[in-house]
Parts: sequence; C-alpha cells; structure tokens
Amino acid sequence: MKNLCFIILLSSIILSCDGRDSKVKNHELEMRTETIDSEHPLEGAWELVGYYNYLDNKVIDSFETTKGYRQVKMYTPSRVMWSKHIPQDSTEWFGYGNYTVDGDELTEVLEYGSEMMSKIIEEKKEFKHELIIGNDSFSQIEIDEDGNRIYAENYKRIE
Repeated sequence: MKNLCFIILLSSIILSCDGRDSKVKNHELEMRTETIDSEHPLEGAWELVGYYNYLDNKVIDSFETTKGYRQVKMYTPSRVMWSKHIPQDSTEWFGYGNYTVDGDELTEVLEYGSEMMSKIIEEKKEFKHELIIGNDSFSQIEIDEDGNRIYAENYKRIE
C-alpha cells in the first residue's frame, strides 16, 4: 500500500511539473509568434507578474510575484524608468536611463537610481537581456557569461 501511495504521489508531481513546463513553453511560443505593430515595441507601462528560473536553458521553476510586491517599468521610444515596491522593506528601488532593442536583445544603460541602485550603477551601468516580446507581454532573460539563461522577469502591459 505504501508503494502505491508513493507511486501516485510521484506521478502527481511529475505530471504537475510537465504541465508547468508546457505552460511556459506555450507562453514563450505565443510571445515569439505575435506580430508586433510598433517601431518601439516596449513603449508603454509594464508590470512584473512573475519569474522563471532556468537550468541548462530550460525553465525549472516559475512563480508569481508575492502579494503587495509591485515592479513597474515605463518605456518611451528611447528612455526607461522603473520602480519597485516591497511592502516589508523600506528600501527604495528605482532606476532611470536609456535602452535599445536590437532583435532579441534588450540593453538598458542606467544613468541614476535610488540610493541602493546607485551603488549597483557605480559597478555596472549596462544591463543586457535576451528579450521575448508580444503585444501585451514580454520577458527579459538574464544570460550568464557562457550564454546560458539564468532567470527571467515576465511583464504584462498595463498601458
């Protein structure tokens, strides 16, 4: 009986993981195949809705933002500004700079930011990501020095 329970539990876990991976693959495929109508596809306001973690360039985990957490990015044709609100943390997080999109690469060069972000900007001003974009959603994917995906921030258009 214990073996049967173990097999059922293991099967449930495997099936739920396959479903998540399939959902992630479908999400990426939808974004890659949408027709983007704008010369500046990121122009507008976007809110972070979740993350993907990668291992060997495959999504191994996905999760949504926690209740009360907000991160918003706003893009003009050449500028980006973002802010982050974490309810349990009084630290301010924001940044401002310019950006470019070249094919599937997003590059943001920050000029200034909040006190915490300014410390990061002193060390590194340029942030490059793989970009997967649709009309109403996009993912910016952090890539390591070997070209492997590490994690993605997933956004939805709010304006």
